[in-house]
Amino acid sequence: MSQGVRFRLTALLLACLLMSRVGAAQNAAPEKPKVTRILFLLDASGSMMAPWEGQPRWNIARRMLSKMVDSLNSYPNLEVALRVYGHQFPNADKKCDDSRLEVPFAPRNAAAIKKKLAELKAQGNTPITYSLEQSANDFPSDKTSRNVLLLITDGLESCNRDPCAASLALQRKRVFLKPFVIGIGAEREFGKQLECLGQYYNAAEVATFRTVMNDVIAKTLSKTTVSVNLTDANGKPAESNVNLTFVNNVTGQPEYNYVHYRDAQGRADVLDIDALQSYDLVINTVPPVRQANLAITPGKANVLTYKTPQGILVLQSPQLSPNPYGTMRAVIRTPDRATVTANNFGSRQKLLAGNYEVEVLTLPRTVRRLAIKQGQETTVTYAAPGTLNITSDLKGYGSIYQLNDDESQTWIYSLPEGGSSKINLPMQPGAYRLVFRTATSNGSKFTDVRNFSIRSGQTTSVAIFGK
Repeated sequence: MSQGVRFRLTALLLACLLMSRVGAAQNAAPEKPKVTRILFLLDASGSMMAPWEGQPRWNIARRMLSKMVDSLNSYPNLEVALRVYGHQFPNADKKCDDSRLEVPFAPRNAAAIKKKLAELKAQGNTPITYSLEQSANDFPSDKTSRNVLLLITDGLESCNRDPCAASLALQRKRVFLKPFVIGIGAEREFGKQLECLGQYYNAAEVATFRTVMNDVIAKTLSKTTVSVNLTDANGKPAESNVNLTFVNNVTGQPEYNYVHYRDAQGRADVLDIDALQSYDLVINTVPPVRQANLAITPGKANVLTYKTPQGILVLQSPQLSPNPYGTMRAVIRTPDRATVTANNFGSRQKLLAGNYEVEVLTLPRTVRRLAIKQGQETTVTYAAPGTLNITSDLKGYGSIYQLNDDESQTWIYSLPEGGSSKINLPMQPGAYRLVFRTATSNGSKFTDVRNFSIRSGQTTSVAIFGK
């Protein structure tokens, strides 16, 4: 098959793929397909005149790029542009701002790009970082477009600047999506130094360069779908209605938010996902499941499966009306005491199957350790409280301790410091101790110690006397 026929077949295939693509940024189904913009950032430094399989690298790069823009010329919803660096001044001038947008974005502008490529010569420096920064202004301020930068170079930054930092800053501003980097005839170590810019391709041979160019464009324009299966512990598609977030793992920004859906046959629906970016998937169960560096193959129907078995925690108040506590809350934690959520009693909370600690904010705190099982309800309650009534209004300082079975004591509450001790305090049933000294006493020896008990639904009165 001739090279020209191969390019035409590639163009036909990609045109079909592009026409079938519908954008889905943040779920909004646009009325018309997104515009895809590809900026070719071409190295025209002096090193591009080095021989490569009998020809200057510059000649090969220009020829391949000319054929590529020709093959893209008839695409709908596609615009291309050309920025070149290292072409305006000789290398001896060491110009670090030698970069210019030679052909701005426009539909069907292959002729303008080919004409410009024929006029340019490779001769100068390699200001990659400066060129990346300038590229920010090349893309129109259209937040709905898919902006792609394709860097074609054979050398590293020559102006003592950091292209990695520049690339990351631009991507965080959503100036362009993850760039592709094609190293022409480059060594392996060269790729390691530039891989921070995006997906690096090492075109060590002319034939590889041609294949890589086709592959990059195909990935840019092909339709990619993702289905997410949420299964129970046995691998059956029993879970759904869970929020899914595809997070751009370069910028940290959410790109897609969905509420998971599956049909009556258990099949998850198909989502259009832009494969140009790299993602972390957050399955917003409680607690969430996070898959870093999601493996998505461009141009394919990707099916991803995760086990997310869930049960229900029921927080049930005791049968006591009125409840002295009023509205009671509980904190749910993992076994390593990482907080998962906090809920009011009377609520039902779905949780991933597993072990948890539930701390009820009673006085003193009530702690339950339990296992949530797939498809089952687990109920947590607490003993009906009683009320402590301190009848004295003497001002002073003191605390309440819980008395333990081994006759030790555990602090649970401090009385308002220096203020009136007259309080009504809802508490859990049990044995307690009040330790108090009035503000007017002139020594620790005047501390008053009184033991008391709290019973469910009853009020216990404790009197404090000054000494």
